[in-house]
Order: sequence, then structure tokens, then C-alpha cells
Amino acid sequence: MTYCLGIKVKEGLLAIADTRITSGTDTTVKKKITIEQKDKFSLFIMTSGLRSARDKAIVYFNELLETTEFNKMYKAVNAFGEQVKRVIAEDKASLEAAGFKFDLNTIIGGQLRDDTEHKLFLLYPEGNWVELGQGAPYVVIGNSGHGKAILNRILTEDTSLKLALKTGFLSFDSTRVSSNNVDFPIDVAVYKRDSFEIVEQRYEKKDLEYISTQWAEELKLALDHISEDWMDATFNKLEEIKTGS
Repeated sequence: MTYCLGIKVKEGLLAIADTRITSGTDTTVKKKITIEQKDKFSLFIMTSGLRSARDKAIVYFNELLETTEFNKMYKAVNAFGEQVKRVIAEDKASLEAAGFKFDLNTIIGGQLRDDTEHKLFLLYPEGNWVELGQGAPYVVIGNSGHGKAILNRILTEDTSLKLALKTGFLSFDSTRVSSNNVDFPIDVAVYKRDSFEIVEQRYEKKDLEYISTQWAEELKLALDHISEDWMDATFNKLEEIKTGS
């Protein structure tokens, strides 16, 4: 399974991806963020699903970039979608015959020459897409069920990139402790609006384990400070049962 998170705020874009690849009983570490950068062209691609399908679509897209210029993000997203459909046409039947489901979901973010702002897209296996914007500052693919609560509570379009990274890591950490197929290392990519430069960083478990511990302690302290008056009615009934009154 995979955990990939893309966040769009006014200040820029953030991408977080785990690196765990599980095949049967084998577990390996492989990068899940692909970054493409050149003059006035900065984008990142993250995928969840079959690794072989992902690698093939990326190779086709990279080959296309050698001969084709894109001036807007939606055009690049369309082009990657075409490569996904190409892989589907070539491999879907044989993969499904072997018992594999073609489920390649993709997050693509960045800013190209003629984009007025940075963009974030979710691309579906069928090659169609939606753009993330106001009211939807993030998207998660892969193991998406465990880490959404903190994202929903904290993120808005006005969130700073630093707070977005902090929140994004805690979302990943919630997923990691709830699932044995998502784990460190994690790759982080940060894009500041109009910079046309993506900064990338890898974090190992040893780098952030103290943050996980601090967060767990902070949660316990927060619970201790939550008012308990609202529980009195329930626990008074238990006392009444106990005393027989």
C-alpha cells in the first residue's frame, strides 16, 4: 500500500510520499515522487497502485518531455493521462488475467510558464482528472483512511507551508501507526509559488521519531484538559446502579 499526500495553499505546494513497496512477503524502499524541472517548468508526480504500471507511464511521459513543450499544468496532466491510458491499453488485459487490478491513481502538482498560479491535480486510472482548489486544499491516494482527520481540522488555503508540512507529517504518522504497509523513509517536496523550483528532502525514522513521541504526549495532555462535566450524567447512572438507589 502507499501513502501519498498533496497539499495546495496560497504560499505553494507540498508533497509527501512514503517509500515502502510490498510484494508478497518482500518489502523494499523505492521513491514514489518523480520531479521534473527545467526553465519555467516545475512539477511533481506521485502515484499509488501497480509499480510496473507507474514506471512504464513515467518512462513514456519522460520520453514525451524530450520532444514536447507544455506551457500550462493542465496540458501536462492531460499528456500524462494519455500515457496512463496507453499503459492500460497495452497491459490491462494481461495484468487482470494474472489477478492484478489496474488501479493507478496519480497526484500531479506544479507550475508551468503560463500558469498564473501553482496547480494541484488528482488523475484517475481512466485518464480523467480533477483540479484541487478552494475548499479542497489536499488530496491523499493509497492508504487514505487514517490520516484525514488532522488535515480536515487544520488545513485551509491560508495555511503556511511550514504548518502544512507539520500537519502532513502528523497525517502520515497517524497512517503509519495504524497500518503496517506504510512506513519510513518519507520523501517531501516543497514548491513556493512562482519560484519554478522544487526542493526535495528525505526523512528517515530517526529524523522524526521524536516528533511522533511528542505528538503522542501532546494528545494525552490535551485529553486530560478536556472538560468532563458532560460525562457526569452517564457516570452518575453507573453509581446509582452500583448503590442500588
